[in-house]
Amino acid sequence: MKFSILITTKNRISDLIVSLNSMQSIIDRDDVEFIICDDGSTDGTATYVATHFPKIQLIRNEVSKGYLFNRNKLLNTCKGVYAISLDDDANFLSENPLEEIEKHFIENTNCGLIAFRIFWGKELPKSITSDEEIEQVKGFVGCGHAWRIETWKKIPNYPEWFGFFGEESFASFELYKKNFEVHYLPSVLVHHRVDVIARKSNNDYQWRLRRSLRSGWYLFFLYYPLKMIPRKIVYTLWIQIKTKTFKGDLKATIAILQAIGDVFVNLLKILKQRNKLTIQEYNNYLKITETKIFWKPNE
Repeated sequence: MKFSILITTKNRISDLIVSLNSMQSIIDRDDVEFIICDDGSTDGTATYVATHFPKIQLIRNEVSKGYLFNRNKLLNTCKGVYAISLDDDANFLSENPLEEIEKHFIENTNCGLIAFRIFWGKELPKSITSDEEIEQVKGFVGCGHAWRIETWKKIPNYPEWFGFFGEESFASFELYKKNFEVHYLPSVLVHHRVDVIARKSNNDYQWRLRRSLRSGWYLFFLYYPLKMIPRKIVYTLWIQIKTKTFKGDLKATIAILQAIGDVFVNLLKILKQRNKLTIQEYNNYLKITETKIFWKPNE
């Protein structure tokens, strides 16, 4: 099998249907295995997929196992040479994405993972063209990327104790330590159908902020040279307090305190998995282009 398309989902059947309908031609390909992990949905996801998309392989957890458990399971069991991970609310906009992915991996043997160009928004972009160039980047976004499975097997699984957020940076650091590169491939465009601005007013705002903060601190302790850690921790903590606590954001303040507690709770796990960069590795890492998270079309 050449390609594996991997999606994990839970109680988001309407978003998933849009994504699957847009990728019907990919689902039908003989060189593609399309696998969905239904993480304990109660909205009929498994029944719908089995009925309307019989070619899709369905893994169902009767009880939710968590996002990272599912991603690890999918990557460790898929049979493709290349594994494409998409969120259930994401779909390709560019033509021939699989061919673009294969071509890049063949031409760049040091590339272990491809980060896609991603447009975030509920509506389609006004234009899908881009003058961006391929380049090495620090990391990738979970909603749209491709692994060379041979490389995935050479690094640790995503750390399930992260919960959510930060696992992509964890994998990127592990790739970097193994001398593999993450490449940004703008010829593959993904539409992530999310209203980013509205997220702050969502009920999970505090939940997301807590996990975002703690994952950043986890990564400092896991990979940064020891002398860099106190400065990084103090700076990021001060920024959060100045921009949120001092402005009366109670939910954010609670999230900050919870994130600090999470670091202490997981300190033994952090120390056990610490894989620090040398000063030279750290300095070289800083020179790599930042992760390309959001793409906006030229007006």
